[in-house]
Amino acid sequence: MDLLYKSTRGGEEAVTASKAILQGLACDGGLFVPDEIPKLDLTMEQLAGMSYQETAYEVMKLFLTDFTEEELKHCIASAYDEKFDTEVIAPLAKVDKAYYLELFHGATIAFKDMALSILPHLMTTSAKKNGVQNEIVILTATSGDTGKAALAGFADVPGTRIVVFYPKNGVSPVQEKQMITQKGDNTFVVGIRGNFDDAQSGVKAIFGDKILERDLKEEGFQFSSANSINIGRLVPQIVYYVYAYAKMLESGELVNGEKMNVVVPTGNFGNILAAYYAKQMGTPIDKLICASNDNKVLYDFFQTGEYDRNRPFILTSSPSMDILISSNLERLLYRIAGADAAKDSELMKALSEKGCYQITEDMKAQLEDFRGYYATEEEAAAMIAGVYGDTGYVMDTHTAVAACAYEKYVKETQDETKTVIASTASPYKFTRSVMEAIDAEKYDCMTDFELIDELSRISGVEIPNAIEEIRTAPIRHRTVCEVKDMKTTVKEFLGVE
Repeated sequence: MDLLYKSTRGGEEAVTASKAILQGLACDGGLFVPDEIPKLDLTMEQLAGMSYQETAYEVMKLFLTDFTEEELKHCIASAYDEKFDTEVIAPLAKVDKAYYLELFHGATIAFKDMALSILPHLMTTSAKKNGVQNEIVILTATSGDTGKAALAGFADVPGTRIVVFYPKNGVSPVQEKQMITQKGDNTFVVGIRGNFDDAQSGVKAIFGDKILERDLKEEGFQFSSANSINIGRLVPQIVYYVYAYAKMLESGELVNGEKMNVVVPTGNFGNILAAYYAKQMGTPIDKLICASNDNKVLYDFFQTGEYDRNRPFILTSSPSMDILISSNLERLLYRIAGADAAKDSELMKALSEKGCYQITEDMKAQLEDFRGYYATEEEAAAMIAGVYGDTGYVMDTHTAVAACAYEKYVKETQDETKTVIASTASPYKFTRSVMEAIDAEKYDCMTDFELIDELSRISGVEIPNAIEEIRTAPIRHRTVCEVKDMKTTVKEFLGVE
C-alpha cells in the first residue's frame, strides 16, 4: 500500500509522495504530512553495519512508497557521491562528553547539502512518474544555507529553473558570496530588503497566487519548493538520526536499546522535526533538545505553549536560526492536535492575523519529548572559545548554540544520557564570527580570506573546496528588490508578462 500525503489544513485530497514533492506546498497553504509515520522494518543491529547510502534507502523507501527500488537507489547514489569530502558522508566526532554529527561535508559545507543533494533527483524522477511536461520553477527563501545548497543542486538540471531570495543584510559574507557567484543558466539569486521571515512570507504568497499559477501554466511553468516545507526535503533529513544511532551502536558507544538524546540548533524546525519522526519510527531517542539563539520564539513556545512572533527580529552570528516563523512547526502542531486539520488551520490563521497563538493543554502535554533552551551571542562565542581551548575542536556558530543548550540541559537535569549534537555547518562558513570568538583582539583586523587561512592553520582542517572556489569567483547575481516586488521579479526572470 502506498503511503499517502495530506495537507495539515485539510483542504486537499491525499496524494502520493511524488506528487507531494512536485507540488511542494499544498493548495490550501498547508504542508504535506504522511497519513502515518511508518515503523522501521530493520533492527538497529541490522542498520548498524550499513553505509549512509544503505541506511538512506531503508528509511526513505518507507516514506516514498511510489518510487521503485531502482528509482530510489539511483537518486541516493547520485546524491551521496564524491561531492562529499568524507566517505562516510556524516561522521560522528566525539568531543568531551558529546557526539557531534557533522552534517557539513557536502558541496556547500552546510547540513542543507544532505537533503538538497537528493531533492533535484527526487524532483525530476517525480516529474517523469507523473508525466509532467512543464518546466519546474523552484522558488526558495533562505536564511543563508538552503539557498546555496539548492542552487548547487539544481544548477543546470534539465527541466528546472531556480529562484532564491535571501535577506540582503542578513547572511554571512561567505554565505552571500557563495550565492551571488553561483553558476548555471537556470539560476537566479535575489537579495531582498527585509529579513528571512519577509522572504519566506513572500514566497508563500507567490505560491498561493492562483492568477499567477494560471499565467505560468499557460507559459509552460509550474512552481515547487526546495525549502523544508517540501516533504522531499524533510524525508532525507530523518536519515541523519537513524544513521547516528546505528553508528553509535556499531562503535559500542551505545548498547542495543539504550536511548540517546539529540540536540538540534533550530530555525525553521525541519531538522528537529526529522529527529522527532525518526523517534516515531522506532529509533531509541529520548529527549529532543531544541536550541535557539537570541530569536528565541521556539524556546518560549516550549516553555509556555504560546507561539508569539511579535517581537524584535535580532540579527545574530547564527543567521540560519534568525527566524520568527518556524514553518515546520505546523507539522508537529497537526500531529499533537490528533491530525485535526481544523485546529491546525485555526492556529495558522491566528499566527497570520495576530502573530501569535496558544495551544491547548492536551497538545502541550504531548510535547514532553521536547526541551527548549537558548544561547545568547556571548554564550555561543564563549562556547566556541572554550571548546577550542580545551580540545582543539572548532565549531561553527550554530553548533555552538546547540552545545550551549546541551550544557544547560545537563546542568538543569543531571541527565547523563549519551547525546548527539547536530553540527549543521562548517566553521569556514562563519569564519569571522568563529575566529573573533576565539580571539577578537588578534583577528578583528584580518580580511575574511586571511581569517580562512588562519582557521586552517589553527584547526588543522583543510580549507574546503566550497571556500577556495569563491576566492576569485566573479559575481553573477546582483539583483536586489523590495519584498513587495518579489512576484514581479520572478515574472521578469521567467519572461512572463
